[in-house]
Amino acid sequence: MTEPLLRLTGVSRTYDDGVPVYALRETDVTIASGDFVTITGQSGSGKSTFLNVLGLLDRPTTGSYRVCGAETVRAPERLRVAVRGQLFGFVFQAFHLLAGRSVVDNVELGMLYGPHPPRVRRAMAAAAVERIGLSPRAHADPRTLSGGERQRVAIARAIAARPRVLFCDEPTGNLDSANTDNVLGLLAELNADGLTVVVVTHETAVAERGDRRLRVCDGVVEEVTGCPV
Repeated sequence: MTEPLLRLTGVSRTYDDGVPVYALRETDVTIASGDFVTITGQSGSGKSTFLNVLGLLDRPTTGSYRVCGAETVRAPERLRVAVRGQLFGFVFQAFHLLAGRSVVDNVELGMLYGPHPPRVRRAMAAAAVERIGLSPRAHADPRTLSGGERQRVAIARAIAARPRVLFCDEPTGNLDSANTDNVLGLLAELNADGLTVVVVTHETAVAERGDRRLRVCDGVVEEVTGCPV
């Protein structure tokens, strides 16, 4: 039987602030290569903690988390950082682009501490900018771009190193409906090309774009099957 790309078994995340706070409770989730998963939940439900655990930005308190079959919970931090850098890309609600640097410069900066030499980094950055349809603006300052274009640049930066999973935390939260549709269309295209996409959102219309929907409520993760978000 083929091991799923991501597998959480009995994963919990507890914070101790005088009394235990259960941000994630006994979670069993698998995500296969090529899935488009959306994650919803009210503010404080635990969805950001869930995303951070999935992206190896946070370490579970209990349970097992296997990435490509390899256990990560008790792995040394240097190995977790290596896995995160090689397999994962991240897109956030804030674009985090540097003003005064070109679009292609901003995309290349995401690979600055990777293994690729400068010439290869530049070529990979240019290819990512072309993939998102912004080659004509490759040398533009991000301040001259629309919100939707800036988010596309942030996506290009996240995919330039060719990750296997793209984690997006409220990627359309700062966008109007037209730009939201454009960004979701790009994510769908990337997914159709084989990229696994995981999106945290509070928007029903965004959640419905996924082929799988997970809901987090009081730290409990449930699969949504044919019911409202």
